[in-house]
Amino acid sequence: MGNRAFTAEQIVNLLKNPNVIKCSSKSIGYAPEFKVYAVTQYHQGLSAPAIFRAAGFNLRLIGKYKPKNCLRDWREVFSTKGAVGLQVENRGKTKGKGKGRTKTKGLTDQEKIQRLEAHVAYLKAENDFLAKLRAQRRE
Repeated sequence: MGNRAFTAEQIVNLLKNPNVIKCSSKSIGYAPEFKVYAVTQYHQGLSAPAIFRAAGFNLRLIGKYKPKNCLRDWREVFSTKGAVGLQVENRGKTKGKGKGRTKTKGLTDQEKIQRLEAHVAYLKAENDFLAKLRAQRRE
């Protein structure tokens, strides 16, 4: 959405739309049923802006490119997980790329030392590997 921020009045108007389940000054949460409906309509040939306009959204308010971007994301989820994937809140998930950063808050001093020792060992192994690669290039 960029730098767009919704005013309190705009939020109230957006929440009146049955296809909106939550709304803040920076984002809109769409109803899962609407997501599935929008994807199926898109596959039947309707354009993203037309689907959002028919659902009662003001494109000047939500943004010119918002329908296209939402449908791109929803189609990706729909193609991999089906309609069930659109039923759950997926925001903030890592999409199968792991579990994110490891947690370092609340570690004891001994645990911190162990983590740092492991990191140093990794870096030493990496340096050894790179040195071997450089040696092979020189040959």
